[in-house]
Amino acid sequence: MIETLISFSIATLALAISPGPDNIYVLTQSLVNGTKSGIATTAGLISGCIVHTTLLAFGISAIITASEEIFYGIKVLGACYLLYLAYKVYRSNEHISLAENAPKKSYAQLFKTGVIMNLVNPKVMIFFLAFFPGFLWDNPEVSGVNTVAQFYILGITFMIVSFITFSIIAIAAGRISGLLLEWKNMGAVLKWLQILVFVGIAVFIVLP
Repeated sequence: MIETLISFSIATLALAISPGPDNIYVLTQSLVNGTKSGIATTAGLISGCIVHTTLLAFGISAIITASEEIFYGIKVLGACYLLYLAYKVYRSNEHISLAENAPKKSYAQLFKTGVIMNLVNPKVMIFFLAFFPGFLWDNPEVSGVNTVAQFYILGITFMIVSFITFSIIAIAAGRISGLLLEWKNMGAVLKWLQILVFVGIAVFIVLP
């Protein structure tokens, strides 16, 4: 269990630091409105993950109970989806755009925006479905931890690691933005980092 959680935490950290709409939005809000605004946005984004974790835990747990073959099929499909995301990143532009004219909002508004961004994005649920099952550990009968509880443990770990990482991004926003703007190769480095993360996790998920 501990080894699995460590692997899951490392994978989550790699995903959190890879450039995506969520952490770029946090970065932008931090640049425009300050660190606290970035952290408020982060809190909203992470809070929405509770709903996705709940839906995933109770939905997939029933499938696991019904058939191990179906569950493995879900993991294979999840790996394929991650490889598809890697391909999309490969085809994308290397330029990272920071919106300097992001509108100023209160902390409550930023929190609400973060929650809504997370909940209304179907890609988040699909990503959870692709990412989480590959990190479930021992059979519930062996470990004493049922599948629903395992999903919640993974979900809470995901939220903690992501919150800490996004908060660090918010705190260091000024320095990070300087690197993004001054180092012309930063976009390419982050692009290939994201590709490696997606491919690496996809391979890990399907391994026995």
